Order: sequence, then C-alpha cells, then structure tokens
Amino acid sequence: MTSPCLCGLGIKRRATQSATKTETELNWNRKIRQFHRWVSIAFTLAVIANIAAMGMEEPVVWIGLLALVPLVLLLLTGLYLFALPYTVKRRDIAG
Repeated sequence: MTSPCLCGLGIKRRATQSATKTETELNWNRKIRQFHRWVSIAFTLAVIANIAAMGMEEPVVWIGLLALVPLVLLLLTGLYLFALPYTVKRRDIAG
C-alpha cells in the first residue's frame, strides 16, 4: 500500500495564502486611496475657509494654519500611492 502524495496540497495551500495576502494588500491600498480622497475634500474646505477669513478685517492666524494638517496627510498618502506601482513591479521581478 502506498501513501498518498501530499505535495499537491502544499502547493494549493501556498497559492491560497498568496491570494489572501494579495487581497489584504488590495483592501489596504483601497482604504488608503479612499482616505486620500476624503482628506483632499477636507483640504479644499480648509482652503476655502482660509480665503473667506482673509476677507475679514482682522484675519485669525489659526485659520491660515488650518489647511496644513490635511496637506501633510495628503503628502504622506500621495507619496505612498505614487510609489505603489514601483514597489509592486520590484516585488514581481524579485519573486
């Protein structure tokens, strides 16, 4: 009596783990893209508030700085989204 070969099961298991990892990465990238979109809306509103505040007789200083918070977040998420295609290509080439 011969024992069944388990080689095929290992390959299927690895393929499933790889697919799950890819799906997780795609969900993570999708969430970052959605966050980037919402932060861009917040930045636009902050710029509009800044322009409206400039029309006041004595503009409030903190309103001028209000747009910097979403701008920093846009910079970070934008750099990540910019580098994403290059890191995927490098990962595909490596293995």
